[in-house]
This record gives sequence, structure tokens and C-alpha cells, in this order.
Amino acid sequence: MSELRSVVEAFRCEAMSELPDARLEQDFAELQRAVELLEAERLRRLAEIDRRGLHERDGFLSAASWLASSHKVAWGNARADLRIARALRDMPRSLSALLEGEVSMSAVKVLAAARQTDPLTFDHSEPQLLEAARVHAIGDLQRVVGFWRQQVDHAHDLRGDDAARARRRLHASATYLGMVRVDGDLDPETGEALLTALGAVLDAETRSNIGEDGLTPAQRRADALGEICRQWLDRSDRPMVGGERPHVTLTVDAGMLAGREAGTAELDRTGPVPEELAKQHLCDASVMRVVLSGRSQPMDVGRRTPIVPPAMRRAVIVRDRRCRFPGCDRPHSWCDAHHIVHRADGGPTAIGNLLLLCRRHHRMVHAPGGFSLELLDSRPAFKRPDGSLLEDRVPP
Repeated sequence: MSELRSVVEAFRCEAMSELPDARLEQDFAELQRAVELLEAERLRRLAEIDRRGLHERDGFLSAASWLASSHKVAWGNARADLRIARALRDMPRSLSALLEGEVSMSAVKVLAAARQTDPLTFDHSEPQLLEAARVHAIGDLQRVVGFWRQQVDHAHDLRGDDAARARRRLHASATYLGMVRVDGDLDPETGEALLTALGAVLDAETRSNIGEDGLTPAQRRADALGEICRQWLDRSDRPMVGGERPHVTLTVDAGMLAGREAGTAELDRTGPVPEELAKQHLCDASVMRVVLSGRSQPMDVGRRTPIVPPAMRRAVIVRDRRCRFPGCDRPHSWCDAHHIVHRADGGPTAIGNLLLLCRRHHRMVHAPGGFSLELLDSRPAFKRPDGSLLEDRVPP
């Protein structure tokens, strides 16, 4: 690397106005080639950083977030870089052509974008598309890829709306492993609504610097579906069912709620959950007291009251505005009000003990052996699992 810097310094000492035309053009051509080789190597290393998960040490949810924050790269560029880096791992022929100088980085980006349409079909078509990249300008290559996409879309085209609607189905059921299995077939109109809603959530994640987080596309869609369901349940105008608005119910022992002893926690439909997940929910929920007799018969039922009063939540939102975990930009509508000192440990429900955390980071700080959050000199301090401090991100 020191030799590379020395070469760059040597170029900086040259007076551009004194270079002959032929030398200037030759230098530019060589530099253009060198820049593309360096870019290919940079992306190969970014892909390896992503594979090893090195960004997770500082709590970043993706290598793109790490790149944007640690190296001051625009988020859109960081996300695009990571997408190309990942694609090149599965495009050895295109990478080889790039390193041999047969195609440009711009051409490789066009091919990588095409691969997202149908990776398997692209792998079979890569030699032909790569040959087009060798001989065509970028604009012409984009047209070639456009025709290729049309052929792929035509091969997957499904028609017959009435027949498709007759085959619609959806199954959702809890499994013995504590997961919920979802499968089905939707008619085109319903499917379009689902894909549009999922796309909106994923787009919001992208704009919040979370879109590329190292998860598989299927995992990101699962998280997006959960967010759609949670936001619908959080709406004040949702319809009444059984005399009350639908909500997720978590039942916990009184001793566990008070922090005096370990206990059980159970979701209404999917069963037992770990204590850490129960405590995460208890940071920001509504609580209803139910007193049972020795035979588990209800003796007294109290009113449902929010743990964090609405006025206090609004004050925390005005102060924090978004998730306060360093490097995260998820908006307040995606966040819970986290108790820095948990209620089970005697922490008060007070503005000074509350902090907005998106649900992903909220889960991380409650996970055993993970990131932690505590008050130092009356200010929240995030710590890595090894105990070292992360710089707090105070909203401007």
C-alpha cells in the first residue's frame, strides 16, 4: 500500500499543463485501467468483510452501514458497492474479465443488476451477456440486457386471473419449534398489494441505512412482514374484535415482572418465549393485572395501562427523534421506548431512563452476552460485548 501511495504522490507532482497530448491520453488510459483494477480489489475485500461479519463488532447491522459511517461514503453508494461486491462473488467469469481489462466496471455493474432478475437464468446466460459487454458501449449493453430481461419475464409469465384467484390460499400455524410457518398462493391483485407493502417497508429500511444488513432477502422480507403487522396493530382505528382492539398478548409471572425471581413468559398463540424477549416487550407495552387463585382461576382483573404514558413517549420522541443506537437511522415510528435500567431492576419509567431503540437494536441490547446500555454521568452509554464503549449518537 505504501508503494501505491508513492506512485500517486509522484503523479501529483507533475504539472498537467506541461504534458504532451499523447502522454496525457496515455496516462489517462493507464490510470483508468488502474482505477478499475483497484476498485475490483476494493470490492473483493468489501465482500470478505461482509462475509466475515467484521461490521458487527461495532454494532452495525450491515457492511453497508459500516462503510457509510466509518469511511464517510454516501449511503446509496455504500449500498450499491456492497451489492456489486456480493454479486461478484457469484460472477467469477465477469470478475475475471474485469481483472483482465476485457470489460469495464460500468459494464460489470449492468450485468450485476441483470443477475438480480433471475440468478439461475443469468448464470446460464452470463457468457453471452459478457460477450455483449466486451463489444458494446454501456448504453447498447443496457438495451441488450433489457431484451434479455423481457425474455426472462416472458418465460415466467402467468395469466388467467380467474383461475389464479380460485387457487388462492394462505396457511399460518405455530410449529413445535416455536416458529410460525406461513405458506400459500395469492391471486395477482392480493399478491401485488403484498409485494407493494413489503417493498415499501424494505425501501424505508434502505432510506434508514438498514436495507443491506447481511440478512438474506427471505429474512428481510420476513422482518418486513412483521413490521407491517405491528404497524397495523398499533393503529388507533383498527376494528374491534371481541370487544377490544386486536393486540399481541404476553403473559408473565408477577415475580418475573417485578424482577424478584425467574418466571415464565408466554405469547398467546405461539407459546413460551425467553426471559430476555419478555423483558424487551415489557419496556414499552400496556399491562393488565390478573390475579389467579391456587386453581388458576381468575380472582381479579385490573385495567390495561401503558407502561410508558403517551405524553412521556411523545417527549422521548421529541428528544431522540429516531433510534439512538450509534449508526442507526430508523425513525421513531419503528422504535420502542427502552428502559435503560429495566423496571425489573428497579428502573423508573421516567424520561431520563427511557431511550428510543428500533426493534432490531432493542432485541440486541436485551440479548445475553450482547451489547449493553447503561447510564454514565447521567448519559446513555452503549458498550460492546467486550465492555468497550461505543460513541453515543446524539441527534443534531
